Amino acid sequence: MWQDIKMLNATANALFGLVALALVSALLWWVAQRPYFTLKVIRIEGTQQEQLRHINPLTVRSAALANIKGNFFTANLDTVRQAFESVPWVRKATVRREWPNQLTVTLEEHRPLGTWGDDGKLLSTKGDVFVANLAEAEEDARLLEFSGPVGSEKEVVARLQDLNVWFAPLSLSVESLDLSGRYAWTMTLNNGVTVELGREKSSTTLKERVDRLIGIYPQLVDRLQNRIESIDMRYPNGLALKAEGLTAGLDSKKK
Repeated sequence: MWQDIKMLNATANALFGLVALALVSALLWWVAQRPYFTLKVIRIEGTQQEQLRHINPLTVRSAALANIKGNFFTANLDTVRQAFESVPWVRKATVRREWPNQLTVTLEEHRPLGTWGDDGKLLSTKGDVFVANLAEAEEDARLLEFSGPVGSEKEVVARLQDLNVWFAPLSLSVESLDLSGRYAWTMTLNNGVTVELGREKSSTTLKERVDRLIGIYPQLVDRLQNRIESIDMRYPNGLALKAEGLTAGLDSKKK
């Protein structure tokens, strides 16, 4: 081996490379620990599409600071992101480094749509359940009421959008929407009328029932004025309704 010049040169080069790599690594580590790179600024901003309404940058920064460790090079951005996303009203946080000692955090805020269930939780316009101050949420608009099985939140929001489009010809909208454990739909309109739509037997079940109701609703209003309390559309060819001083059914078999 000692007489193999090529082998000796290769070994020497490899050792030299390892030593050089170790020196460079040590130098980089030393530079990275300099006070110059200590995080001095954490800038918080909203997205380009929406400004922050319920998030106070000073408050949210204070709440997250305890979980931010390291400097410009060593701070774990995923940990920083999680720290900000644990703060009320924050839906999503995006963190980026800005040379030489700053982090910029872009926050997307929950937009409240209504309450979810009976335990004080809120439902956002994107179907996320979150916890925040109800009084603050009501500053934007009147909150609707929602409930449903765990995991059905986005389905409920999507169905709300469909129902509001379907009832637009009557100038009515949904104020509360419930999806039962049996996946049956019940809603209350903004005129106070409760409508039972039942379960979706197919992709068109609810639309067909709403269309039947829209077709006959003006006649019901003409006859009963504003006395209608609830309407049950879980019948194949009719409905049942309850009005002040009146209960009537047009079909005896529900589906």
